[in-house]
Amino acid sequence: MILNLDQNFKPLDGEELKFESFTFSGGEPHIKINPNFETAKGVTITHRLNSFNDLGLLCLAVDALKRMQVAIVDLYIPYFPAARQDRVMIKGEPLSVKVYADIINSLGFKKVLVFDAHSEVTPAVLNNCEVIANHKFIAKVMEEIGNEAILISPDGGALKKIYKVSEFLGGVEVVECSKSRNVKTGKLSGFKVYADDLQGKDCLIVDDICDGGGTFIGLAEELRNKNAGKLYLAVSHGIFSKGFGELSSSFEKIFTSNSVKDFAGSNVHQISLSHALLS
Repeated sequence: MILNLDQNFKPLDGEELKFESFTFSGGEPHIKINPNFETAKGVTITHRLNSFNDLGLLCLAVDALKRMQVAIVDLYIPYFPAARQDRVMIKGEPLSVKVYADIINSLGFKKVLVFDAHSEVTPAVLNNCEVIANHKFIAKVMEEIGNEAILISPDGGALKKIYKVSEFLGGVEVVECSKSRNVKTGKLSGFKVYADDLQGKDCLIVDDICDGGGTFIGLAEELRNKNAGKLYLAVSHGIFSKGFGELSSSFEKIFTSNSVKDFAGSNVHQISLSHALLS
């Protein structure tokens, strides 16, 4: 049995549990799960956690199921919230990823599946975590753009994962880039592409998260300065908090999954997470 807490996100195959959810006037989430099912069956929960209210609904759903003596087996949350806040950079900040992990750990799942975790911190603090690699997602992207592009690592932190993607794809060329970020202001500068001449080759920037998009816009300019061909962007988790205006002018096409929310746009292609990409 599957409980899809976000009815617009149904990544797994199986019989669905029916429920109603709403928010009280005081702001509290609530859920009523239809009890007319075989409670001896284990339940896997899926959800897109974009807020503490989403997390609250998950906690309430688990409590409701446990009160019906239902075995809760797995949790599938493709985008792990606060994964980027995986270290304390300045005094006064929380270690947010651990706050979310501690709450989810308390719910007692046998397995928690996360798609393309931001760093190794998430599986380190999250009990029974299984990270699903982005390899099949990027393979699908490469098919759509013609399998001729080289892979671009936006920074050193992403390089290890991108070499694994390259290996999965049979040894696609990888070019490393870098940037500088002011820890206090978040401002980006000093974009570099470690290649002398890209000789008109099409380039696919691969990363786990796109928020405002400043990193990718800055890199696109530097890639063009190095004679890149067509530019593409593939991010596992698309937030796109500043929209697609400047990004659309920087890239031939933008690829993302539906791990965070649903998008539509002329040059934005959303690949739905499904059993084929998650196996």
